[in-house]
Amino acid sequence: MDARLQKRVQRYGWDRAAPHYERYWQEQLEPAQTALLEMARLMGRERVVDIACGTGLVTFRAASEVGPHGEVAGVDISEEMITAASAMAHARGASNITFSRMDAEALEFDDACFDVALCALGLMYTPDPERAVAEMLRVVRPGGRAVCAVWGERRMCGWASIFPIVDARVQSEVCPMFFRIGTGDALRLAFASAGFKNISLRRLQTTLFHSNAAEACAAAFVGGPVALAYSRFSEDVKAAAQQDYLHSIEEYRLGDGYAIPGEFVIVAGNT
Repeated sequence: MDARLQKRVQRYGWDRAAPHYERYWQEQLEPAQTALLEMARLMGRERVVDIACGTGLVTFRAASEVGPHGEVAGVDISEEMITAASAMAHARGASNITFSRMDAEALEFDDACFDVALCALGLMYTPDPERAVAEMLRVVRPGGRAVCAVWGERRMCGWASIFPIVDARVQSEVCPMFFRIGTGDALRLAFASAGFKNISLRRLQTTLFHSNAAEACAAAFVGGPVALAYSRFSEDVKAAAQQDYLHSIEEYRLGDGYAIPGEFVIVAGNT
């Protein structure tokens, strides 16, 4: 897929998913976000950028850790995600947070202006993850650090069938090469190639719990990266896609619900 087209698909796809994202994914992604923040070791007064921040699930936690004299900038390609996060910051009176729409591969910040760069489960959606990692290095000061979390290997993620199910019904792939950066040592190598030092990697197995079939389908089709493509399906096509997905996760069904395995990869490095 052309990189510009992929970015448009991601931008408008996440715009579509924004109202549903936290309902279906906040608890599911918490283990990866917690591990990322543990590895970041944020301190008071630090200046942090949270790349692909979504609705700010990591941003707000980071702002709490750096305290009122620290600063956190949340950036995301989706205008609707940024709008939702900004509204929440205003409602909470969070004066040490700013949110802006921005491309992870072309951050609109000066060199060496942050102490820490974070990216929690957004790198897989960029056309060029290595370039996005290089941008993290560029905006972090010497002696600073960066931490990035991605989904792991396809074979470890029981929900991975969502992509071929959707791709079979659209003209181009929704998330080409989604699992590449989480496979093997790809993310560690991206950090090393960018110039990070003292790199550490952690693999974290997880389980996605859904209480029923409707919730499993909503998380897969409405609250995530295929939301735009799914929204354009006819009702018949939506029903067929849901049935295909439920069939693909049948082995993980527990009563009325589902317990679907997944894997996160978290990498940290110093500048």
